[in-house]
Amino acid sequence: MNPEVYSYLFDLLFKEGVLDFYLTNIMMKKNRPGVKLSLLCYQQDVNKFEQILFKETTTLGIRKYKVDRQKLTRKFVKFDSQFGKVTMKVAYHDDEVLKYAPEYDECQRIATEYNLPIKEVYQIIIDSYRSSHKKV
Repeated sequence: MNPEVYSYLFDLLFKEGVLDFYLTNIMMKKNRPGVKLSLLCYQQDVNKFEQILFKETTTLGIRKYKVDRQKLTRKFVKFDSQFGKVTMKVAYHDDEVLKYAPEYDECQRIATEYNLPIKEVYQIIIDSYRSSHKKV
Protein backbone atom coordinates (compact mmCIF):
# COMPACT_ATOMS: atom_id res chain seq x y z
CA MET A 1 0.00 0.00 0.00
CA ASN A 2 1.20 3.50 -0.73
CA PRO A 3 2.55 4.73 2.64
CA GLU A 4 1.02 8.17 2.06
CA VAL A 5 -2.38 6.57 2.72
CA TYR A 6 -1.51 6.03 6.39
CA SER A 7 -1.58 9.75 7.11
CA TYR A 8 -4.99 10.05 5.46
CA LEU A 9 -6.20 6.97 7.32
CA PHE A 10 -4.91 8.30 10.64
CA ASP A 11 -7.04 11.46 10.30
CA LEU A 12 -10.08 9.55 9.04
CA LEU A 13 -10.05 6.94 11.82
CA PHE A 14 -9.75 9.52 14.58
CA LYS A 15 -12.48 11.61 12.97
CA GLU A 16 -14.69 8.50 13.01
CA GLY A 17 -14.03 7.92 16.72
CA VAL A 18 -11.27 5.31 16.97
CA LEU A 19 -9.82 5.18 20.50
CA ASP A 20 -6.27 4.48 19.33
CA PHE A 21 -4.49 3.61 16.10
CA TYR A 22 -0.89 2.64 15.47
CA LEU A 23 1.39 1.04 12.88
CA THR A 24 4.03 -1.64 13.43
CA ASN A 25 6.73 -2.64 10.95
CA ILE A 26 6.66 -6.43 10.53
CA MET A 27 8.16 -9.15 8.37
CA MET A 28 5.56 -11.13 6.47
CA LYS A 29 5.71 -14.44 4.62
CA LYS A 30 8.59 -14.89 2.21
CA ASN A 31 10.50 -12.29 4.28
CA ARG A 32 8.54 -9.40 2.81
CA PRO A 33 8.40 -6.20 4.84
CA GLY A 34 4.93 -5.13 5.83
CA VAL A 35 3.01 -2.81 8.10
CA LYS A 36 0.55 -4.07 10.70
CA LEU A 37 -2.23 -1.61 11.37
CA SER A 38 -3.77 -1.90 14.84
CA LEU A 39 -6.75 0.00 16.12
CA LEU A 40 -8.72 0.07 19.32
CA CYS A 41 -12.43 0.82 19.24
CA TYR A 42 -15.64 0.12 21.10
CA GLN A 43 -17.42 -3.15 20.27
CA GLN A 44 -20.37 -1.32 18.71
CA ASP A 45 -18.00 0.37 16.21
CA VAL A 46 -16.22 -2.76 14.93
CA ASN A 47 -18.28 -3.06 11.73
CA LYS A 48 -17.82 0.62 10.90
CA PHE A 49 -14.04 0.38 11.18
CA GLU A 50 -13.89 -2.92 9.28
CA GLN A 51 -15.69 -1.24 6.38
CA ILE A 52 -13.29 1.70 6.48
CA LEU A 53 -10.25 -0.59 6.44
CA PHE A 54 -11.59 -2.72 3.57
CA LYS A 55 -12.53 0.38 1.57
CA GLU A 56 -9.46 2.55 2.24
CA THR A 57 -6.58 0.02 2.43
CA THR A 58 -5.23 -2.89 0.40
CA THR A 59 -6.00 -5.44 3.13
CA LEU A 60 -7.74 -8.67 2.19
CA GLY A 61 -8.48 -9.67 5.78
CA ILE A 62 -8.76 -8.44 9.33
CA ARG A 63 -7.88 -10.25 12.55
CA LYS A 64 -9.84 -9.08 15.55
CA TYR A 65 -10.06 -9.89 19.21
CA LYS A 66 -11.50 -8.39 22.37
CA VAL A 67 -9.22 -6.72 24.88
CA ASP A 68 -9.76 -5.40 28.37
CA ARG A 69 -9.01 -1.76 28.94
CA GLN A 70 -8.31 0.00 32.21
CA LYS A 71 -7.93 3.74 32.31
CA LEU A 72 -7.41 6.42 34.88
CA THR A 73 -10.03 9.08 35.51
CA ARG A 74 -8.96 12.20 33.65
CA LYS A 75 -9.91 15.82 34.02
CA PHE A 76 -8.87 18.81 31.98
CA VAL A 77 -8.17 21.82 34.14
CA LYS A 78 -7.13 25.34 33.19
CA PHE A 79 -3.97 26.46 34.89
CA ASP A 80 -2.46 29.97 35.06
CA SER A 81 1.11 29.77 33.81
CA GLN A 82 3.64 32.44 32.90
CA PHE A 83 2.40 31.96 29.31
CA GLY A 84 -1.24 32.52 30.24
CA LYS A 85 -3.90 29.89 30.74
CA VAL A 86 -2.82 26.35 29.82
CA THR A 87 -4.91 23.20 29.85
CA MET A 88 -3.51 20.43 32.04
CA LYS A 89 -4.64 16.82 31.68
CA VAL A 90 -4.75 15.45 35.22
CA ALA A 91 -5.10 11.69 35.84
CA TYR A 92 -6.55 10.30 39.08
CA HIS A 93 -6.91 6.95 40.78
CA ASP A 94 -9.15 6.80 43.85
CA ASP A 95 -9.13 10.62 44.02
CA GLU A 96 -5.32 10.69 44.16
CA VAL A 97 -3.52 12.65 41.44
CA LEU A 98 -1.06 10.28 39.76
CA LYS A 99 -0.05 12.15 36.62
CA TYR A 100 -0.49 15.39 34.78
CA ALA A 101 0.70 16.99 31.58
CA PRO A 102 -0.01 20.13 29.60
CA GLU A 103 -1.85 19.75 26.32
CA TYR A 104 0.51 19.32 23.37
CA ASP A 105 -1.24 21.76 21.00
CA GLU A 106 -1.00 24.54 23.57
CA CYS A 107 2.69 23.81 24.25
CA GLN A 108 3.36 23.82 20.51
CA ARG A 109 1.66 27.24 20.17
CA ILE A 110 3.63 28.63 23.13
CA ALA A 111 6.94 27.26 21.81
CA THR A 112 6.32 28.95 18.46
CA GLU A 113 5.05 32.20 19.96
CA TYR A 114 7.94 32.54 22.44
CA ASN A 115 10.59 30.97 20.21
CA LEU A 116 11.41 28.32 22.84
CA PRO A 117 12.15 24.61 22.50
CA ILE A 118 8.94 22.68 23.15
CA LYS A 119 10.65 20.48 25.77
CA GLU A 120 11.52 23.67 27.70
CA VAL A 121 7.90 24.85 27.51
CA TYR A 122 6.71 21.50 28.89
CA GLN A 123 9.22 21.66 31.75
CA ILE A 124 8.39 25.25 32.70
CA ILE A 125 4.67 24.52 32.77
CA ILE A 126 5.04 21.23 34.66
CA ASP A 127 7.37 22.80 37.25
CA SER A 128 4.99 25.70 37.72
CA TYR A 129 1.99 23.40 38.08
CA ARG A 130 3.85 21.15 40.53
CA SER A 131 4.88 24.08 42.75
CA SER A 132 1.31 25.40 42.89
CA HIS A 133 -0.16 21.92 43.57
CA LYS A 134 2.25 20.62 46.15
CA LYS A 135 0.72 17.12 46.47
CA VAL A 136 2.42 15.72 43.34
